[in-house]
Amino acid sequence: MHVKPLTLLGIETSCDETAAAIIRGHPDLPREILSDVVLSQFDEHRPYGGVVPEIAARAHILTLDQLISAAIEKAGCGWDGLDGVAATAGPGLIGGVMVGLVTGKAIAAARGIPLVGVNHLEGHALSVRLVQRVAFPYLLLLVSGGHCQLLDVRGVGDYARLGGSLDDAAGEAFDKVAKLLELGYPGGPAVEKAALTGDAKRFALPRPMSGRPGCDFSFSGLKTAVRHMTTALGALTAQDRADMAASFQAATADVMTDRCRNAMAMFRETHGAGAQHTLVVAGGVAANQALRGALHTLCDQQDFLLATPPPRLCTDNAAMIGWAGIERLALGLSDPLDIPARARWPLTGATG
Repeated sequence: MHVKPLTLLGIETSCDETAAAIIRGHPDLPREILSDVVLSQFDEHRPYGGVVPEIAARAHILTLDQLISAAIEKAGCGWDGLDGVAATAGPGLIGGVMVGLVTGKAIAAARGIPLVGVNHLEGHALSVRLVQRVAFPYLLLLVSGGHCQLLDVRGVGDYARLGGSLDDAAGEAFDKVAKLLELGYPGGPAVEKAALTGDAKRFALPRPMSGRPGCDFSFSGLKTAVRHMTTALGALTAQDRADMAASFQAATADVMTDRCRNAMAMFRETHGAGAQHTLVVAGGVAANQALRGALHTLCDQQDFLLATPPPRLCTDNAAMIGWAGIERLALGLSDPLDIPARARWPLTGATG
């Protein structure tokens, strides 16, 4: 059977990045990012120290059309060259999700091409397969601003949740710690930058859930410990901030490593101990180099391969949405034009 590459427009508007991309490829063929345009809203949200949903939705409305046109022009495929459109249908800030999904529906209807309403988490889960030949099944650590989960990725649409955060997501904890330390916004990159000149051993922060059975996470107590210790210090010096950032980052990496070790054991029980297994790390926090280093060491110890998308594909982007659309269209899966936008849409029927 002859397989031909698919060319898809991807649209992402679930939070504070407006993004459009053109992806060409097929799970059985080479893959190519023809264009990948992302417009971040950092300046709009920085005065508030976090994302304001109404401001995010308005920014998507004002910029999405131009970004899509730019992506089409840069890719050089033209509207007639599209085989389908994939748009994030959730989870996320509902106003922003609606902007992107309605735009995707309009394009699909006007051009007479299939629509794929993509789960944003599935976009992250499959993003590594856009740039690497990673076969199913694989273990996934999904760490972002709103989500922290360990998943057994068995195939497109086939996910088993092994564990998740009982409170804050890892990225949310990074943002809150950055705010406590007055490091600026966005919090994740700010904490990582400050930690470069910090002493990770200065502050004895807790490692919540470490040593316990299972794969669940908890970051609320860690964040609270940071607040109590910084309050006790009084006026913070630049070195205080750097040391606390480094200590927090090290504690987070230790927690991630401990939880992933348990997940690896569960994954082996399900899929057998003899095969070479892969740990994929995706989501915005996956761009953190200290976390990558800790997990690389763990994978060496546990005989797992570590696969991570490049940093640009870790944060929210439309390329991963376009690729998830290709993965689904290749299996004959598309969605009706009345697919709803969803604020919550777990991959496995469990929240986290």
